[in-house]
Amino acid sequence: MTDPSFAPDSDSSSPELSRVAAAESEAFRYDVDAVLQSWFQDQRTVADGISEAAGPMVEAIAGLSTGGKRTRAQLLYWSWRAAGGDADSRIPRLAGAGIELFQTAALIHDDIIDRSATRRGMRSIHVLFADRHRDSGWSQDSAHFGTSAAVLAGDLALTWSEQIFGEAVALAGHPAGAAADFTRMRTEVMLGQYLDIHAEVAAQTLPPDKAIERAFEVLRYKSAKYSAEHPAALGALLAAAPSSFVEACRRFALPLGEAFQIRDDVLGVFGDPVTTGKPAGDDLREGKRTVLIGQHLRDAEPQDAQLVARALGDQSLDDAQIEDLREALRRSGALQRTEQIVDELSQRTEQALAQMRIEDLPRAGLQQMADALVRRSR
Repeated sequence: MTDPSFAPDSDSSSPELSRVAAAESEAFRYDVDAVLQSWFQDQRTVADGISEAAGPMVEAIAGLSTGGKRTRAQLLYWSWRAAGGDADSRIPRLAGAGIELFQTAALIHDDIIDRSATRRGMRSIHVLFADRHRDSGWSQDSAHFGTSAAVLAGDLALTWSEQIFGEAVALAGHPAGAAADFTRMRTEVMLGQYLDIHAEVAAQTLPPDKAIERAFEVLRYKSAKYSAEHPAALGALLAAAPSSFVEACRRFALPLGEAFQIRDDVLGVFGDPVTTGKPAGDDLREGKRTVLIGQHLRDAEPQDAQLVARALGDQSLDDAQIEDLREALRRSGALQRTEQIVDELSQRTEQALAQMRIEDLPRAGLQQMADALVRRSR
């Protein structure tokens, strides 16, 4: 395989090239969906062989995994292509399915931790199983059953993700670093999730600048690295790209992942529930100590700072109170400054992509992924 670091410079801005890249992305997404559906069908057979009572676990995971934009899988695919990987190879399709199943596991557990009742406009898995318990008239506590079942569903999805990704690594000939990077990704997410819940209870004891620094740590390790940096690096690693190219992928994808998560945090406060699939202002009710909140608590007038600080984590906030908090975040300039941070991170992503010496088509694909992640509304 040639070193993509030495591919000729190119222009990926033509409409025709963008159309071809979009079509290739869509075909790949369809293939990842097919891998997952085949996997779930196999697991239904396994579950049915164990007990008829086990089937709903598979159905719940499959239901949450259905749909979605497959952005992590597509980042892996386009870095694979940029490194010279074959467009038709099964390797990135298996690896992409593995990453998407890990995403499903993370979402299931995240909804338990955040006590979120909905996900993508549907019932969260712990709510789904609690309702099943209640509707069936079973004994003991419905909420506890729902939480217990969801913990197990998340663990099951995590197990499956490792197995599918392992198949991709084996098919690729066990390239150096791929399996280790996948493990590192999962470790960082778990520790990042802990940093998140720790920040919710301890951030108020930190000086304002330190609280913002902690918010960046949370978003980097809980989300940014596994949403963008690791998928991009894994695609290159599976293609046995030189270490210099793997690092170029990381330089492109880490600021992209950070911009993506900060945008997500803004949507968690200011997003439209119709498009986000979550209640308006849910991150405020959950007490999320995001960069947006950190900027506000540092810079707001005392009255506005206290208003937000007192309200964070209050599950009873109604829509009118949420709107009051939004206005306070606007008045302090926190929203504007946070949007500026997103713009700066996006510029770093653009610069890193411009410095990558890759062919036209994967450049267009990576550019489309960057645009989709940063300019989204849901």
